[in-house]
Amino acid sequence: MKEELLHYIWNYKLFYKSKLRTTSGEEIQIVSVGLHNLNTGSDFFNANIRISNQLWAGNVEIHINSSDWYLHNHENDSNYDNVILHVVWNHDAEVFNSENTEIPTLELQGLVSKELLESYHQLFSKSKKWINCENDISAVDSFIIDNWLERLFFERLEQKSQLVVEVLEETKYNWEEVVFRLIAKNFGLKINASAFLGMAKSLSFSMIRKVGQSQFGLEALFYGQLGILSVQSEEPYFNQLKKEYAYLSKKFNLSEQVILKAEFFRLRPSNFPTIRISQLASLTHTNPNLFSELMGFRKLKQFYDFFDIGVSEFWKTHYTFNKESKKSSKKLTKSFIDLLVINTIIPVKFMYLKHLGKSDFSDILGLIKELKAEKNGIIDRFKALKIPVDSAFESQALLELKNNYCAKQKCLQCAIGNDLIRN
Repeated sequence: MKEELLHYIWNYKLFYKSKLRTTSGEEIQIVSVGLHNLNTGSDFFNANIRISNQLWAGNVEIHINSSDWYLHNHENDSNYDNVILHVVWNHDAEVFNSENTEIPTLELQGLVSKELLESYHQLFSKSKKWINCENDISAVDSFIIDNWLERLFFERLEQKSQLVVEVLEETKYNWEEVVFRLIAKNFGLKINASAFLGMAKSLSFSMIRKVGQSQFGLEALFYGQLGILSVQSEEPYFNQLKKEYAYLSKKFNLSEQVILKAEFFRLRPSNFPTIRISQLASLTHTNPNLFSELMGFRKLKQFYDFFDIGVSEFWKTHYTFNKESKKSSKKLTKSFIDLLVINTIIPVKFMYLKHLGKSDFSDILGLIKELKAEKNGIIDRFKALKIPVDSAFESQALLELKNNYCAKQKCLQCAIGNDLIRN
């Protein structure tokens, strides 16, 4: 028996409730089990329980054995003097609070169905499984899964939005600057995300607005701040950029700025920071009001049209400064735009709607369901378990499910695990 299961049983009243009695024989009627407390203190706050016709309001503490009360030194802690009922699996000792008052005890052993216990043990069996419910998840009603996935999607979205909150506070709620910084971060992808975000932070937004009238000036500024111009090259375009960066550094007093090095290692040429920075400069130059434009879009096609940008002329025939390549426009791909929408646009839009006091997120749900599902090992495994993955809505929710529920054995807090245990 685990205490986590006892919490679950008490929270959902999954025990025989007729003729409940304390270990001393007093009749119990549960009016309210209380509010489950996941922090320090009693396990359930503000319960209402009638014991021998006396209605009590207070807290409930749960242990496997009654004697655990003393193991945790609750008898010396006045914070537990408001406990009105001690719920245990096995009663092996009478318990008293710090005022030496005996706490009524309810023993659950014998009051829980064998079927529920068997379902729990089967779900948490120690046989090697990718997820605990992999043998049974396909039998769960699709209505339960669909509703759970929607909640999981918004849980994941809340986590992604934490960075938006941080940048909002840093920029004193300048939404245009927030969008620029976060788009810059995502242009760096995983390997250069920190460097690109650091580069965006190192430049005042007013400076970017002033320099933004020239795409060449933006390229020089971004390359310089990322340390890409610190090498040697005989290429005339490189030296023009270096000269421009030296001028901008002096003009805007950037000499004391920390230069963050961008990495080329383990990247495909299309993801080289040289290419991504030219694309970012093109986007910023062409669309100085990113936030105002992007927040008005509702359909995926609008984003594809908006991000239909490429690189400056030099980079159409180069991936690095020193080697020429076959000419190509090097425009942003739809898959890259999808990542921008998932990781930047939707979290920003979510926080902006909340900032406005709105709670209708149907536009966000409509947009995420237009996007193709991500392709990775986790999604492939869920598909193999016959879980439909039709869009990024499902794939994002399933990533949240695997990483924050399945991997952490939080089946009792999962709607799918709940359904399997109870049924």
